[in-house]
Amino acid sequence: MAQVTPNDIDAARERIAGKIERTPTVISQSLSDRLGVPVHLKLEHRQITGSFKLRGASNAVASLNTEQKARGVVAASTGNHGRALAHAAKLEGMRAVICMSRLVPGNKLDEIRRLGAEILIVGNSQDDAQQEVERLVAQEGLVMLPPFDHPAIIAGQGTLGLEMLEQVPDAALVLVPLSGGGLATGIAAAVKGVSPRTKVIGVSMARGAAMKASLDAGRPILVEELPTLADSLGGGIGLDNQLTFAMCRDLLDDVILLGEDEIAAGIRHAYAQEREIVEGAGAVGIAALLAGKVNAKGPVVVLLSGRNIDMGLHRTIVCGEALATSERAA
Repeated sequence: MAQVTPNDIDAARERIAGKIERTPTVISQSLSDRLGVPVHLKLEHRQITGSFKLRGASNAVASLNTEQKARGVVAASTGNHGRALAHAAKLEGMRAVICMSRLVPGNKLDEIRRLGAEILIVGNSQDDAQQEVERLVAQEGLVMLPPFDHPAIIAGQGTLGLEMLEQVPDAALVLVPLSGGGLATGIAAAVKGVSPRTKVIGVSMARGAAMKASLDAGRPILVEELPTLADSLGGGIGLDNQLTFAMCRDLLDDVILLGEDEIAAGIRHAYAQEREIVEGAGAVGIAALLAGKVNAKGPVVVLLSGRNIDMGLHRTIVCGEALATSERAA
């Protein structure tokens, strides 16, 4: 399958215009002072459904024909893709079924139900949920719109990269949360299509980082899904991965992994210093800077990708209370 191109991302931008928010980018004085170069925060957690996922979901739904829309859509999700797909399907009056594992936090389930989608809880991993998706496609004829390994999803997420460079034209480095790779590859394709010298680095958690493990192995591999504060970054990349593995390999300049305490520090900083509420996956870019794991010689753009965190957990983190591993998965 051919990789997603800048032209695909330009087309996605036209397709989803009016269906998403163009989110702001602001300077972080505290992080700029710390790093010695300008650090800009792309506030995508302010997107309509609370995460970047609405871009890809909206583009994928808009790309369906009439017959496909009549059949309805299905996807596996760790939460944010399911919420975005439920929103996009509701606008079209379509059926949406979201398959999720038992690791998905309850606050994300509640939002998906509120949007009218059907939820099926299956197994203890994203891979288990994906098996149920494939059953529904085969038996009920639903159209599968996966969370990352799909050209329309990647192109939709890539519209973020275009906005970033319009808002920070001299960006030397972009930090992007990395899970299955739909976001990171979309942004990397867009950014490098406009500014080839700008580096794009993926940031993930150390606990169960499937894309990083697969890149190290030189092929997609299975990785145990573990509880983590960055729950939206959980799940495998698929052993039959068609797009994002190769695009991450070819387009990303590096991958950074973070411990749970480092991710908590990112959430805490976003709240205390930037006055922003972000979930663990949305805070990994900030966390990487705070941990001293980024060396930048020019302006940095940090993507805050989502805000859909359980507020009880958020209070615990910002108050500096110790977190047990089980609490991190709650």
